[in-house]
Amino acid sequence: METNFTSSIFSQNSSKLPDDTVFYAIFPDFSLPVSKSPNPNITSLLRSLHLQILTTISPHTTHYIWQHEPFTLSLSSPSSTIPHLQGNLRFGDNLDDEWFVVFLLFQISLAFPSLSIRVWDTDGEFLLIEAAFHLPRWINPENSVNRVFIRRGELHIVPKSRLSSPSLLDSLQFLVNCGEESKASESVQLALRNRLSQYPERARRNVHRVRVRVPVSVAQVLKHEPCLISLAVEGFYDRDIDSMKYAAKMEKFLSKDTAEELVLVSVAMSRAMYAQLVQQTFQAPKCYPMPNRSDANVYMEAEVGMKIACGFEMMYQQRLRQGLEGKGSTWDAFKESLESSGYFEGLLPGSKEYRRLMENAEEYYRKSSLFSRASEMMSAPVRRMDEILALPHSTDDFKGQQIPPSDDDSWLYNGEDELNSALQERQKEMELYDLKQKKKQKSELDQDAGPSSGSNLDDFDLGNISKTMQAFVHEMSTYEGAEVPENRDLKAVELDVDRFIKDMESVMRRPVHEDDTADVDSEEGSSSDMDFDESEDDSNVAEPSGDKDEGEDIFMQSYSDALNEELKSSTLKKSFVRANEQPNNRNEGTSNATEDMDDEFTPVDVDVNLVKSFLDSFASQQGLPGPASNLLGLMGVQLPQDAGKNK
Repeated sequence: METNFTSSIFSQNSSKLPDDTVFYAIFPDFSLPVSKSPNPNITSLLRSLHLQILTTISPHTTHYIWQHEPFTLSLSSPSSTIPHLQGNLRFGDNLDDEWFVVFLLFQISLAFPSLSIRVWDTDGEFLLIEAAFHLPRWINPENSVNRVFIRRGELHIVPKSRLSSPSLLDSLQFLVNCGEESKASESVQLALRNRLSQYPERARRNVHRVRVRVPVSVAQVLKHEPCLISLAVEGFYDRDIDSMKYAAKMEKFLSKDTAEELVLVSVAMSRAMYAQLVQQTFQAPKCYPMPNRSDANVYMEAEVGMKIACGFEMMYQQRLRQGLEGKGSTWDAFKESLESSGYFEGLLPGSKEYRRLMENAEEYYRKSSLFSRASEMMSAPVRRMDEILALPHSTDDFKGQQIPPSDDDSWLYNGEDELNSALQERQKEMELYDLKQKKKQKSELDQDAGPSSGSNLDDFDLGNISKTMQAFVHEMSTYEGAEVPENRDLKAVELDVDRFIKDMESVMRRPVHEDDTADVDSEEGSSSDMDFDESEDDSNVAEPSGDKDEGEDIFMQSYSDALNEELKSSTLKKSFVRANEQPNNRNEGTSNATEDMDDEFTPVDVDVNLVKSFLDSFASQQGLPGPASNLLGLMGVQLPQDAGKNK
């Protein structure tokens, strides 16, 4: 039926719907806008597609017992940007309902290749969760919006490389034009096929038939509308103190004139419903005619029937008194929705075109009612039960019937084995995924490290450490952290020394003449010595020259001299290796003290100091994990185990 659906269907966190709800939307290719002017025939095409889809899936859904509500489809609201078919279904504690919906959607996509289908629940894109071990690394819950679709019986993921932040329309058009590029990998397809391969057989096994003894009024309702069992079980399972007051009286479903005689019937329900009834202890109301406990089988049949009868009573009275009864979908309501949506386009009633549109609407309503009858009744069960109980009925109508035995319920007590089996399969899948990841990382390390993977330090290029660290420092970082370079084949880092010195001096507001820069290294040492150049170009200073500037220069020169004198008496200068310095000479004692004082302003070799610090840190780890090996490993450099010995 064409009913108005909540506008928040695409909101995965809608507060109006229960958490255990699955949503789905079907977008035909013909609904995509090819021009600014809308196609006036889209509504008619959608109605035709609607009926074709319902006809296609009806063999699978006719005898299926849904936990709370049946599978339905409706036309999107007229205000929708992209006309489509949509629906939602509450699956409750029966997760099989959700996956049966997924199976139906895959069947629809196979039968109609020109459809793109979305399905999600309140957890998000649960199809991606099912195939989590096989997904590309770039996809995550934040960027998966408008990317995951079912098309032609396969899962499609719109690639980030083609559409960085796609809208729904962008993704749908991409699927039509470049569908092969969005098709998920074969491992993802296989994971979903394994999950769905049990259907529709699993859906048939999910229906459990059981013999019960119930009052004749309950038997009458189940005879005409077997699907109402889901509302009865829901009423029993979700009972509270207020609703239990109705069960204590049983005003609707027990006769008050004479002692009620229970009749034997067979009831079909889902396995989840049967478990909800059997595994809850419930004392029968005093007014309820329970048989003697001498016959265990009869008593058990009556006990399950008592819970169903009490569920019907609580559900009926609660809906009746609290105004929970839905209106259903009558012809008048359907016609009113057509008029409000502008279906008749302002045509005068009685005109030829108006009559043609009315005939099409009547035909659609008549055909779609065959499929939507169950959902209409579930939204208005009180009225339907009153209609059924108004019909003549007695206990004689249910006597002399051949009632088949109850289905085997050993599955109810062997669930632990099935759960352990499922957990073991997941564990194997996780172990296989970890093994693949380790092999991949090892191959990448072996390929990237090259000669560094050897055990001989002589074959290891220590310059790789310096080059890789410089590349890492130059990588862009965000609030999420620094990104390790993926491509380890790094180009040589080019450093313009003159430009670097000028930039540093501009930051320090101490510019120098270009002619003086060539003498910096030879006369005053590198900028790392924190010394100041005596020459200065006053023309570039913002403030006018004067006594104030001259005083500042004198102060800075004095401060620099005092700082250098202080550093001379410390061991800080001995902790760095300087240019052209032989490391072995650093430990020869005080005989070279005078020579060290003369070379105190020689430039510090940054690369040598970096490599030396890494090697010292790596050696101190003594073969155990530590910061040096972890950092170098992330950058693709693998040190030999004897890298820190005697170096």
